[in-house]
Amino acid sequence: MRSLLFVPGDSERKLEKGFGAGADVVIVDLEDSVAAANKAAARAVAASFIAGHRRQASSAIYVRVNDLTTGVTDDDLAALVPVEPDGIMLPKSNGGQDVQQLAAKLRVHEAESGLPDGGIRILPIITETAAGVLAAASYAGASARLAGLTWGAE
Repeated sequence: MRSLLFVPGDSERKLEKGFGAGADVVIVDLEDSVAAANKAAARAVAASFIAGHRRQASSAIYVRVNDLTTGVTDDDLAALVPVEPDGIMLPKSNGGQDVQQLAAKLRVHEAESGLPDGGIRILPIITETAAGVLAAASYAGASARLAGLTWGAE
């Protein structure tokens, strides 16, 4: 993964442009770029767009879900796992235990969607919390789903 392009999940026009940009990974964002009032609509727009463009996409497709403390991560996963993204970007990760928690959630959602166990990868952002930075070593071996670590896009 050399280039990661974040695209708001609530804008079909921006998704269309993002998918055509040639980035290694297109990250469909359900977190920071989507207002709280638009979260449900963003899930529907993103899922529909990915389902319609998945097979011809030249980029890997990851979805940045809302972080585990928000209470809406499962809503994000329920809407997006069925369209088989390549991975989930986990914001505000506090350590390997967050990756393990997300991996367990993914296992359930993959099973409910009839997908193979372990097919969806995890890419945590580990610098958005002090705990995440201090726990950097805890990510090693946290899950076979771990695709790497990221420090954020800034």
